[in-house]
Amino acid sequence: MTSLSSHPVSQSHRPDPGRWRILAVLLTTIFMSLIGVSIVNVALPSIHTALDATQSDMQWVLSGYALTFGVVLVAAGRAGDLMGRGGLFLIGVALFTLASVAAGLAPDAAWLNGARFAQGVGSGLLNPQGLGMIQHYFRGAERGRAFGYFGTMVGFSVAIGPVLGGLLIELGGLEIGWRLTFLVNVPIGIAVIILGLRWFPRPLIRRPGSHAPAGKSGAVDQDDAEAADRLGWRSLDPFGSLLLGLAVLSFLYPFVESRTAPLTWLLLPLSLGLTAAWIGWERRTMRRGLSPMVDLRIFSTTSFSNGVLIMALYFLGMTSIWVLVALYAQEGLGMSALLSSLFGIPAALLSSWASDWAGRRVMTYGRRIVIVGLLLALAGLLTSGMVILLQAHGLASAWWLLLTLSFIGLAQGLVISPNQALTLMDVPLDYAGSSGAIMQTGQRIGTAVGIAMITAVIFWVLNMSSWPTAMLAGLGVIELVVLIALRVAIKDQRDRQRPGAI
Repeated sequence: MTSLSSHPVSQSHRPDPGRWRILAVLLTTIFMSLIGVSIVNVALPSIHTALDATQSDMQWVLSGYALTFGVVLVAAGRAGDLMGRGGLFLIGVALFTLASVAAGLAPDAAWLNGARFAQGVGSGLLNPQGLGMIQHYFRGAERGRAFGYFGTMVGFSVAIGPVLGGLLIELGGLEIGWRLTFLVNVPIGIAVIILGLRWFPRPLIRRPGSHAPAGKSGAVDQDDAEAADRLGWRSLDPFGSLLLGLAVLSFLYPFVESRTAPLTWLLLPLSLGLTAAWIGWERRTMRRGLSPMVDLRIFSTTSFSNGVLIMALYFLGMTSIWVLVALYAQEGLGMSALLSSLFGIPAALLSSWASDWAGRRVMTYGRRIVIVGLLLALAGLLTSGMVILLQAHGLASAWWLLLTLSFIGLAQGLVISPNQALTLMDVPLDYAGSSGAIMQTGQRIGTAVGIAMITAVIFWVLNMSSWPTAMLAGLGVIELVVLIALRVAIKDQRDRQRPGAI
């Protein structure tokens, strides 16, 4: 099997004429899945009342989706690499849509949480295929633009989700409104499936090993082809998938359930052991000349390993900011949920604009765009802390956070989508799905760890002090994490400038 970096970049690549309409299908699906996530946050109080749900039930409405999503990501990405991404993408959309129907018709909290687990599996199936398809159909500057549009849709979804959720709950009332927040996914899902069946290239799904995955240039290494044909379904590496899935599950579970079951922290050593076992299994698989779930040589691509670390650190810190703002506005300032949601709208809209701007320029300016984004994130955190401090002394209104949080919106647009494009730029196409899934798994782990860690800091400080002090402590922890991410981004920029760097 050849080195992952041995495939030359093709100079005769012919763009697929249908690539932009394929991208439209992908972006519509991203809109659906992200709207589904942000709407649920708004609907939780109504669900709590309508279904007489417990606090544990409410926690699992959010956590169950995150767990199953994170567990299936890498296995789903590798399956897409081997079996065809279009078919698995549509299967994921169908499962997500059916689960949305089940959630909207749920008679009790247990049914709802089962539907949320299924939604997480569907989203875990479709997300790595979407990243892999962008990487497959777009090259060079066009790939940066495609990821820019991807980020624009993310920002727009985050902005419109809470507003749409509030309107649906207002229209439907206590019993029907929260159900509409799930059922709104159904017409979008049906439209995506119809358009995908019309526009995605055939075959949608192929038997693993029926033809070997292509390298970055589109060429297929003969050893890889023979191994794939010989292994067939075994090329999916089911045991490796099981080990990694259990490792991710045992790592994430304590961070989403620790408040009600502290003993779950004992799963962390088990997670480390399972991760070590998975790495050993993948190396053994490669030594035997078989097809591993993840070719670990991919981490020797410096731009990939640096990019995954930047993404994990960014999500570890910055995802928590919106949780903190919501807690501060509602618990610290006594605002309603609707008013507290307004703080994020300018930031989300600016994130959409910045994603599009950065996507058009990422291939020109490279990692420098990400570095500027991280600096803006630090500026937003510092100025937000100043507003909170001044508000506590009666010297400023909390609504100045609309301005300071806008820096964080710009940062999101300049970091997430450009970092995705740069991280995957040097990855061979035959590992596009699994490499994108590894990056998304880092995001999920960073999000879970960050929210658990930073909210723990907040509540620990609250036991001794006030909300402004607790917020400043939480923002300080986030700033430290962002500084580490900035250090990694600067290192990657220097690595790329070395002679002969890939």
